[in-house]
Amino acid sequence: MIAGSFGKVVSLVCALGALGDGLGAAERPNFIVINVDDLGYADIGPFGSRLNRTPNLDRMAKEGRKLTCFYAAPVCSPSRAALMTGCYPKRVLPIPGVLFPGAAVGLNPVERTVAELLKDAGYRTACIGKWHLGDQPEFLPTRQGFDYYLGIPYSNDMGMAEEGSKSSLGEPMPERKAIGRGGDTKVDGADEMGLRGSAQPPLPLVENETVIGRVRQDEQQAIVETYTTAARRFIRECKGGPFFMYLPHSAVHFPIYPGKRFAGKSPNGIYSDWVEEVDWSVGQVLDTLREEGLDSRTLVIFTSDNGGTQRAVNAPLRGNKGSTWEGGMRVPTLARWPGHIPAGTTSDAITGMIDVLPTLVGLAGGKLPEGRRLDGADIWPILSGAGGAKAAHDTFYFFRGLTLEAVRSGPWKLHLAPGTEAGGKAKGRRKAAPGGPQLFNLETDIGESADVSSENPDVVARLKAIAEAMGPDLGLDGVGSGCRELGRVPSARPLIGHDGSIREGFGQK
Repeated sequence: MIAGSFGKVVSLVCALGALGDGLGAAERPNFIVINVDDLGYADIGPFGSRLNRTPNLDRMAKEGRKLTCFYAAPVCSPSRAALMTGCYPKRVLPIPGVLFPGAAVGLNPVERTVAELLKDAGYRTACIGKWHLGDQPEFLPTRQGFDYYLGIPYSNDMGMAEEGSKSSLGEPMPERKAIGRGGDTKVDGADEMGLRGSAQPPLPLVENETVIGRVRQDEQQAIVETYTTAARRFIRECKGGPFFMYLPHSAVHFPIYPGKRFAGKSPNGIYSDWVEEVDWSVGQVLDTLREEGLDSRTLVIFTSDNGGTQRAVNAPLRGNKGSTWEGGMRVPTLARWPGHIPAGTTSDAITGMIDVLPTLVGLAGGKLPEGRRLDGADIWPILSGAGGAKAAHDTFYFFRGLTLEAVRSGPWKLHLAPGTEAGGKAKGRRKAAPGGPQLFNLETDIGESADVSSENPDVVARLKAIAEAMGPDLGLDGVGSGCRELGRVPSARPLIGHDGSIREGFGQK
């Protein structure tokens, strides 16, 4: 496990926080959101996996509720922006793809995150894991409402090739000069989205605003255990509550690095090893809640930031990460809160990352931000199985980067410009496939296999009108009038330089 001082810091955060709890703290629920990176829809037992052994997630599903139609975003940064703000990603993070190390832009500090709103309601807050909403000081979790942060501030593949960031466990490490992403690689510079390919610096492990380690192969392999240990410590130290813990794992994003106790233990390779280690981590979190008597006081949500890659299993969905097909955005999600969420139940209502903020803030008795439009809804009636609970969303919009590619209304989903199965970097509207827009009935065809547009011209026309209605707000392509300003800094640079030097102000204190 990566060595560090995080135990002392967590204890201090919770001790100081307890001073301001006031009356009613014991009645307010704790919240834990576990967000896995690139997990496929059918990579875990509750969603049909026959490859990966996930007994803890199986148990979580038996004790809670499956959300079978929970939408994220096609890629990492946008999905996390939606979770943090309760908005469509394009509204608060209008970028074409994801953020990279040393990016000059990030989630604007003026946004009111779920952590800030819960902190205002008296909650202790922690982010333990991958952030990916900006790595400059102004964009870090500690500036966005989190009392405590431990993690890699972006993806685990955004480091140096010779230190293992471009190759999985057991693979030969390529030479640094061999790594590149075509025209995106600029060894001596970067655009405002950050450094790409061979220009990327060493991976930093950050605690609050201090670089406490450099993540090479051994640290990659230990990262799930590192995060899990810190998560358990935070729960124990803050058990007086209320607390909010956001646990966004680096697993199971490439490069694949299952821990030493898990590598080679599954019969299906290192990807399955890592899925099974994530399941172990979930079990550790749930066990800690039981040990501390917090089960009936804690809502736990398990999800993924986007659909799985081609190494994952997304069946029965079509497509993968990077696309607006169901396999790119519909993610396996579980919600558990004994005594409050009915055990062993399922909901196929349209829900998503945009609903996390309004739901948690509502349960906490907090206040939603004034004067800032939200796109999400309070889905507690759906989670609790309340009789007569109405759908949270009449419509849902599928953005890939800055482009609106599909809309959904009820069971109907219209792809406005169908393209490749899995997208890469979204750089604008793709050309429509021959025949124009494609229509699917997701109730009868969850795999989006049969285009029924010709049989339902009235439905096509209605959904086209719904899509066009988004034009004056977020825009159909490019930045619309309803998109808010990105956070932006004048002199961005990585937290660790290529020579290993730590950025001034981020060294050990």
